[in-house]
Order: sequence, then structure tokens, then C-alpha cells
Amino acid sequence: MFPERFSNLPAYAFPRLRTLLDHHTPGGDVVHMTIGEPKHAFPDWVSGVIAENAAGFNKYPPNDGSPELLASIAGWMQRRFGAEVDPDTQIMALNGTREGLYNAAMALCPETKNGAQPLVLTPNPFYQVYMVAAISVGAEPHFVNATSASNHLPDFKALPEDVLKRTAIAYMCSPANPQGAVADEQFWRDLITLAEQYDFQVFADECYSEIYRGTAPTSAMKVAQDMGADPERVVVFHSLSKRSNMPGLRSGFVAGGSESIARIKQLRTYSGAPLPLPLQKVAEKAWADDTHVDENRALYQEKYRIADEIFGTVQGYQGPEAGFFLWLPVEDGEEAALKLWKETGVRVLPGEYLSKDTDQGNPGKEYIRVAMVAPKDEMQRGLIQIRDCLFA
Repeated sequence: MFPERFSNLPAYAFPRLRTLLDHHTPGGDVVHMTIGEPKHAFPDWVSGVIAENAAGFNKYPPNDGSPELLASIAGWMQRRFGAEVDPDTQIMALNGTREGLYNAAMALCPETKNGAQPLVLTPNPFYQVYMVAAISVGAEPHFVNATSASNHLPDFKALPEDVLKRTAIAYMCSPANPQGAVADEQFWRDLITLAEQYDFQVFADECYSEIYRGTAPTSAMKVAQDMGADPERVVVFHSLSKRSNMPGLRSGFVAGGSESIARIKQLRTYSGAPLPLPLQKVAEKAWADDTHVDENRALYQEKYRIADEIFGTVQGYQGPEAGFFLWLPVEDGEEAALKLWKETGVRVLPGEYLSKDTDQGNPGKEYIRVAMVAPKDEMQRGLIQIRDCLFA
């Protein structure tokens, strides 16, 4: 009576972590460094915008996003990346980017590719929704390991032709969760060239694009436009959760070619949950304001400096280029997370909980992911405890 397609899903990362840790007593005051939930202050004008527009809770919200919100997003895409996007036909507001990453596959993945079951490429490690989206549409997820040897980015160019011929979608996260690696313009050019050659779409998850150390990451959409690629080739996803410290707002957007967005919008009319209008007004103002983003980025850049000072002598340590996670090398991620919890009370995530076993091994097994989202002093204390416990 129940579907088989979800019967072999592994336990989600955080229930799995609770099973590993929670029957042990923490070795000290608990420091949570597992979930990528931003803790910096969100802009102080948010509450006022909601109050001013509270009457909007008495209306059904615009399903695809208000015209003002879509125009604000298009303005940001042009201002930030130099990408030209039509707000009426190439953007849809999302109730959290995870919704979009899932439903874009539902709307756009074909039932077959060159007469066979389609493949959906995903980096490994990966954001779990990529895999579940592939399974939901009857595609086969194909995991492409991202290791230190490939600069923690998946080497799509090394895939065999039989895999590429069956590929319908390639998910790509840049800056990468969890490693913080950034796909540069040449990486995107290579991937888009493959997509043009083998006729698949690139789903570019760019949710961490505004948290970076040095050079601002580029967007796959801008690269595709500069290349003159098929406008339907790239679909990009962005969020206010990380950029603006508003994970509870559940606001993001998807942008792409007009035909792709039309199909995503059509699915939304049947199955979507649009953002309430007062929250759309907050998002409209957030995408138009860069000052709070600059301030937020400066806080993370200070955290990068602290992490570099603490782990600078640890063999194999690489500070992230972007994002707010550390991807720390250990002998065994589960053993390290358990030791850390039992001896210090610091809670981190084993890397293998974010990755899958492949013929080339599990690329997360010898890592732990550490979220640098707590207030600076608490984060610093946690990082020192990690160093002293695991790397002394």
C-alpha cells in the first residue's frame, strides 16, 4: 500500500545524529555547531514592514510573487551579477528555496532521456533534497564525488558518455555546502558546455553566494548569458535565509528561461504554497537593500579569521572560500563527532551523513561539518574545544 521508491532512503542527517549522540551524556556545556541556521541579527526594519502590511494576511497572496517583489529580485540579479532577467516571465518567488529545488525537478525532468531512465547528477556530499527530487520524478540520482583532489567540486567533465547521454538535470551548489568551495567562471562554462552538448539542464543552487571571503562568486545565469547558451539551459535558486539572516521568512526565488519558469509556475498553481503578502513585502525590501548584507558578510569574514587562527597549524585544514561551514578532516567523522560530544559537549555533524557511498568511496566519511553560525564568542569557544579534543 506504500510506495517502494522511498523505502531505501537513509535516515535524515539530524535524526541520525540524535541516534548517535543523545544516549550519551555531553562532556560539558552544549555548543550547537550542526545546523546551518543563521544566528546573526536580521535587519531591524523587518518587524515594521510586517506590521505596516499586516492587512495582507487577510488576502490570498500572489501565487508567483507580487510584481514589486519580482522587480526587486530582477534588480538585484542585474546589480549583483550583471544578469538580465525579465521579472514577468523569468522569476518565481519561492516559499523557501528547498521548495524550488524539489519542484523544479517535478516540473522539468522528462520521463525518459534518450530512451532510458533519466539520470540526475548531484555533487557528493550534497543537500539531501537533490536526491529526493530525483527519486520522486522516477529518475536515478547519480552521485559525483567532490574531494580534495578536485578542489571539493564535482568533476562533471570526467563522467563517461553513457552517463551524460542519460543526464536530464545536474544539480550544482556553489558556494558548496558543506565544503565552502566556489565554482569559478570556467567551471560554470565547462558544465554549461556539457549541458549544451548532451542536452540537460543545470540547476544552480546559489544560496550561499553572499557569504564569501574574497572575490564575490559569480552566477551560472550570468555565465550562461555571456556564453549565449540556450536560455532554458540554467535554472538558478537564491534565498534570503543566509543572505539576510531570515531562515524563518521562508523566502527565496527561482530564475531561468521563460519556458522553464512557465512550467514551474503551472505546477505551483496546483501544488504550491505562496509566501504571505506581508512577508513578500519584507522580501521585496530585502532584495533591494545591500547594506545589511555587507554588514552580515563582515561578521562571517571575522569568523573566517578566527577559524584560520585556531586551525592554522592543523594538517589538512582549508578555510572555506565562502559559506559558513568548516569541513574538517578527521580519521572517521562519526567517531570524531561522538568523541567530541562525550568529552566537550560540542555538537558537530559527521560528513558521511551528507554524502553517499559510491564505487570511489564515501567522500564525507573522513570529515566533520562545523557550522559557524553561533555568536562569535560562543563559536570561538567551540572551535578551540574541537581543536584541543581532536587535533591536539
